[in-house]
Amino acid sequence: MWIPAQFYRPKNHRGQEKVDDKFNLLPFCSAQVHNQLDGTNPSREGRLPSSEHTASYLWDTYSGLLCHQSMVLAINSSFVDPALQFGTQLKIIASSFKMVFSLPSLNEIKARETSKEDAEDQENLYQNILNLYEDTLLILVSKDLYKLQILKEMTTWMNEDSYYLQDRVMMVIGRVLCFAARKVRGETSVDAPCLGILAAELSLLCSHPDPSIVQQASIGMYHLLCVARCQNAGMERDTAASYSQRGSGSFLTPSLDAEFQPKALQGDKNKIAQVAGLPALRLSSYVIITLRYCHLCAFPGQKRLTALSFSEKLLHLLERDEKKVLFTKEKTLLSVGQTLLPTLLTDFVWSLLKKLSVPNPKTASEAASILKLTLVYHAQKITMVSKIVDTIYKELCKDSSHIMKQAMLRVIALLTRTSPKKVIFQLMDYPVPADNTLILMWQAAGSEYSVAPLVLKTILLILKGKPGEKEDNSMDRRRSSLDATNMMPVAASQALCTFLPAATYKKAVAQFFPQLLMELLLQLFYSSQLRVLPQDRPLYARDALRALLNSSGLQEVDAALKKKNCWNQFSQALYHHHGVYLIAKTLSEHNFPQFPETLHHLYKTSVEGPRRSEDSIITIIFLTELLNNFFQDPFPEEFLVLFKNWIHDPNPAVSKLSLQKIASMAPVINKIENVSSLLISVLDAFLSKEKTVVVRALLTLRRLLGKLDKMTYSSLCIRIASSYCPLMDHSNGGIRSMAIRHFGELLKDMGQYTWMLNHVVLGGLVPLILFLQDRETRVVKACKYTLKICAIQLKWPSQFLKKENYKFELVVLNICNSLVTFHEGYITDLISDTLGFLGSSRAYLRKGALILIGYLTKLVGHLLLRDEIEVILKITERMLQDEDPAVRELAEITCSLIKEITQKMATSSIKQNFRRLFKFFYTRKLKPLYNWPKDEQGIPTGIKDTKCDKEALLEDTGEGGLVKSARLSNAWRGP
Repeated sequence: MWIPAQFYRPKNHRGQEKVDDKFNLLPFCSAQVHNQLDGTNPSREGRLPSSEHTASYLWDTYSGLLCHQSMVLAINSSFVDPALQFGTQLKIIASSFKMVFSLPSLNEIKARETSKEDAEDQENLYQNILNLYEDTLLILVSKDLYKLQILKEMTTWMNEDSYYLQDRVMMVIGRVLCFAARKVRGETSVDAPCLGILAAELSLLCSHPDPSIVQQASIGMYHLLCVARCQNAGMERDTAASYSQRGSGSFLTPSLDAEFQPKALQGDKNKIAQVAGLPALRLSSYVIITLRYCHLCAFPGQKRLTALSFSEKLLHLLERDEKKVLFTKEKTLLSVGQTLLPTLLTDFVWSLLKKLSVPNPKTASEAASILKLTLVYHAQKITMVSKIVDTIYKELCKDSSHIMKQAMLRVIALLTRTSPKKVIFQLMDYPVPADNTLILMWQAAGSEYSVAPLVLKTILLILKGKPGEKEDNSMDRRRSSLDATNMMPVAASQALCTFLPAATYKKAVAQFFPQLLMELLLQLFYSSQLRVLPQDRPLYARDALRALLNSSGLQEVDAALKKKNCWNQFSQALYHHHGVYLIAKTLSEHNFPQFPETLHHLYKTSVEGPRRSEDSIITIIFLTELLNNFFQDPFPEEFLVLFKNWIHDPNPAVSKLSLQKIASMAPVINKIENVSSLLISVLDAFLSKEKTVVVRALLTLRRLLGKLDKMTYSSLCIRIASSYCPLMDHSNGGIRSMAIRHFGELLKDMGQYTWMLNHVVLGGLVPLILFLQDRETRVVKACKYTLKICAIQLKWPSQFLKKENYKFELVVLNICNSLVTFHEGYITDLISDTLGFLGSSRAYLRKGALILIGYLTKLVGHLLLRDEIEVILKITERMLQDEDPAVRELAEITCSLIKEITQKMATSSIKQNFRRLFKFFYTRKLKPLYNWPKDEQGIPTGIKDTKCDKEALLEDTGEGGLVKSARLSNAWRGP
């Protein structure tokens, strides 16, 4: 008997034991083992040269396995990092694999021996080699089921060289899986993440040409599914299979309970039902897999059968009756999909997907078949759909075979059935324009009729984005784009050119016509303004819009728009609004049948609010044109509410479009139910920061008021007049002039309701006077126009407003003289309003305010308290430091007038009250105080008492006045 070489421990240069650098904590090993770990294997070089050396090779292999086993187990007990531990063990086991399964077959070894006794010894040694390798795996798996990953690697090593004993490899894999299934029996959770990949390898081996490999792969698959059941805690647990105890050095043969045996065969012991299309011998492998999950039971009257004996019996029946089995591949893969967890099933599919690109066409074809059947029933359990789609895209971009291309496109179609959103999002996340490969994938995704609505919903969701926007990098984002710039809407528009004409999408297109129409109009607007796209790149949104019209039976609309040259001009950004108008008008002219659904969608979108301000522009243009063609003014109240809300839209263009449409309703304004609310909404637009919106609101209101009935007009006239007053001091000259003129027109319209508007007119009097000095002629003309109307109603002279008599100070003088006669109670408020203009940045307003303050203070000084006079003086004295010399000059005159009033004020309250009472019966009429601007005669300033006759008063005021007693004037001289 040959004795193995003596083990040794290598020494370093100091004579100490040396630990191998490759494998930390490894035990001692022979030189032969070190050679094997380095990749050299003497027994792999070829067939054994002669019978006398056979035993030597077997003993070398056995000793090498013993050394390998000791190293593997030593590493398994160490505190090495798990990843490093597994990698080291895997390398050692790979070396052992080459040693064991590159040996000649047992029959070949027996044939070389002439002695029966030697043949038996070598057979026992051969069997011990296999058992030793198997025991190593069993020990590893017993400690950690994660080590089942080694079985997957064994299937890979097995296929690297046909010289390996593949049937023996499969036998070992089956036994280890049998042990694992028995180990996990009764457990609720198992950590074996490799089951999906291993199941894929075994499913392919179930179609191997060698029946023995098929049989062992089937048994292994059965046990693998038993292990997988323990990973799925939510699955209903059946009674676990009982396993026979493993004898020393013997083959493991699991037993099956009666409930695991074929129920379909109970009715007939000698026949198996036939299923067309699949060979009986090949399908025998799938019977073993479906034992657990098809609820098979024993043959009546027969003993329980082991899995191995049952399969042999089944093969015997198949050969005898030449029938085909009832349990098809579909049921087998159904069991696999039901048992594996989503992550494991994803690994299963992922592994099969990689097999599609292998050089062997049979393997690729079988992988494609299994993939198809798996996804038909269990695509909903697949995770990482986006990554699978991306991998398929990269593979299809290569020079793929026809079988592989068709199989991958079918995978896309099947994944779209259950995960349309994930598939479509991934398909839209590639650079635009799409290449031919991506278009093929779009076509595959669009081939599924059942999910067409879901696909269009997903595309509509993508179309809500704006091309060129930077994506948000927030933590809650679920998808990462290939590019930070969002170009998915452009890709979605191009994809619609593929989806919409498809026959499978005809019904879905009709369902989503309004949404697609509006989203494509918006995308067309975005694309026309996009600077990221080259100018010569086609407008996919335009092409998709045309495809939508043609696929919806609106070919005449498309032809009419083409005749109007609408499509060709959409590339111009300034044309887009007019293009939207043309599309809406053309659709209306052809009475498109989708009008009710489109109107409903537009209303719903408008009520919910736009995503962006520019969206409202398209909506209001399109909706207005549809309403103009299908309704008469005024619009129904539901739509009027929308236009009222749009007045306050942040986008000025939307506000102006809404106001423009409201203005067009002036002829029927009195037919609107809640017209007051509509007018108030227009008034609110006066507060807009956008000048063009204010101008449009002023024009709209004036047009509506011209047709409004007097009853409603009179109820709102005070609020309307009050809204004009703030605009009289607007920074824009056009708005000032319009507000002032419209204020006058309102007073003219409400001539019979003057008593209602007196306080409003007096409240706006200060700007009307001061803006007579405006630098813009239109503002001055508007002030004169309005003051003439006020003069009639408030009784002051208007001849000084004529061009030949006009002089600013004379106008102020005559208005103030009239105010003190008829509206003395308002002068204090007028002084307060005028003081506010002293802070204006416009010099002409400061000049006018100083003049007006001087006259008003001089007229009612006797009514003011000392504190009030001091406040007026303090504010006026600030103007002495003004940068404008004319302002400083006027401020000096005004301050001197106020100081004069202060000096004449009575020291006692009794004298102050007496003076006020006296002033009530005695009126003084002012003459020019400033003589500004200086005239040629140099008229002196001063104060002159009024004449005691009525004619003198009429001469200066032009109106009847109160004649005071001359005797009171002579009797009281004042302090």
